[in-house]
Amino acid sequence: MPKPKSVAVIGFGRFGQLWASILKDDFTLCVYDEKHDTELAAASLGFSYKPLQEALKSDVIFYCVPISRFEDTLISHLPHFSNQTGSKTLIDVLSVKTHPMEVFAKHLPPGYSAILTHPMFGPDSFTDKSGSKKTLVIDCKDKGDKYQFWLEYFRAKDFMVLPMSADEHDRLAAQSQGVTHFIGRILAEFDLKPTSIDTAGATKLQEIKEQVGNDSWQLFVDLQTYNPYTRAMRVDLAKAQSKVFNRLLPNRINKQKLIVGIQGGRGSFNEEAATYYLSRTPEIDYELVYLHTTEQVLRALHEGMVDRGQFAMHNSLGGIVTESVQAMANYNFEIVEEFAIKISHALMIAPDSEFSQIDTIMTHPQVLRQCRSNLQNKYGRLKQTSGEGDLVDHAEVALLMGQGKLAKNIATMGSKVLASINNLKIIEADLQDLDSNFTSFLWVQRPAWQRPQTNNPAQPKPRGGGKNANTLAQTKTPPRMNCGGVEAIV
Repeated sequence: MPKPKSVAVIGFGRFGQLWASILKDDFTLCVYDEKHDTELAAASLGFSYKPLQEALKSDVIFYCVPISRFEDTLISHLPHFSNQTGSKTLIDVLSVKTHPMEVFAKHLPPGYSAILTHPMFGPDSFTDKSGSKKTLVIDCKDKGDKYQFWLEYFRAKDFMVLPMSADEHDRLAAQSQGVTHFIGRILAEFDLKPTSIDTAGATKLQEIKEQVGNDSWQLFVDLQTYNPYTRAMRVDLAKAQSKVFNRLLPNRINKQKLIVGIQGGRGSFNEEAATYYLSRTPEIDYELVYLHTTEQVLRALHEGMVDRGQFAMHNSLGGIVTESVQAMANYNFEIVEEFAIKISHALMIAPDSEFSQIDTIMTHPQVLRQCRSNLQNKYGRLKQTSGEGDLVDHAEVALLMGQGKLAKNIATMGSKVLASINNLKIIEADLQDLDSNFTSFLWVQRPAWQRPQTNNPAQPKPRGGGKNANTLAQTKTPPRMNCGGVEAIV
């Protein structure tokens, strides 16, 4: 076929400028970009700028626009094409290929040819003096004269040209370019900095971070969302990171005793539940760490500060424990067992307070839900609230009340044990609306991943049916579920 006379580059960003510099010596070249200062920028670099209507009259048009804007850009050009006679060739240089293939198939004017390309280099790597050839992937539905011309042209420019289907390109690109850009952005978020003792590997990581950082955030998003294979890549990469992370942490950080982080404080129902659970294996020495919130329990488990975690999950009347559900979404963990204990709530005040001074009850939201009717009927004048941070745990509220560190107008609610250990005065006990008021708890550990499936002495096993007058333990084989992205046992 005759050599095309005129070529237009649509999009004059960093990559559009590079592509224009490759083509300028071989064709009558013009450039266009919708940005208002493109004409001056083009002139300063020695390129001819043309208005869109004139640029689209060129024989060949290279689209160097963002992936996410490609379809809208092509649609906006269709009215200009409809006023022209003859055919032309449209070439995209996008970093994904199935998307432009589908866009061309949907909108390409009759008689026009479309060629898909992906130059596997950018403005930074193109000037690399290592002597290595620059790879360019190319595909076209019609392998006729126009395709052959550009195939030979790219080879003549000393590119290593790889004919490849759009689907095959995207599958491979997700595992190479997609992974590289994803890791580069993670390194930037991590704020990786060079040091005086960097190894060759550390230097290469810096290079990846800097190279990816030179590209726009929009390019990164488009690479990750318009390639149909990158979603699975990101999921697999996250799983691999979690596996490596968890393999570094032993199942037990202390061989002499089991370290257990619990949601509550001293005297809480969480402490009562944990004590019951661990009583089923009296041969195991243990230490309870009072972490007050589910978020802190799961974080400590994730970071290897505790061996096991426990937190409340559901109550007969109060329903789901919201703070636990919210925290569970942020961490990978394995549920060893769900069990329940019967609980009752008492209203208590500081030892030097009088009930006539009390105008506020501060306790966990679950306690308020479990005692809603009785509180309304008997103590409707009192404001109901929950503390922030560790004070969401009524055991912590009771501790501070006993130490005289909270205002004397505040009462709390919870186990009568709290009154005993903090020297508080009980105003009334058994304020829960249900006589049979059970709360279920989750006993959790770090994900097993490749841990051998052997008898684990850190996992108490039910004995004698696993229940007493005030405790219900679920001892049947539990179903499997997914928590925090990890298949777990509940």
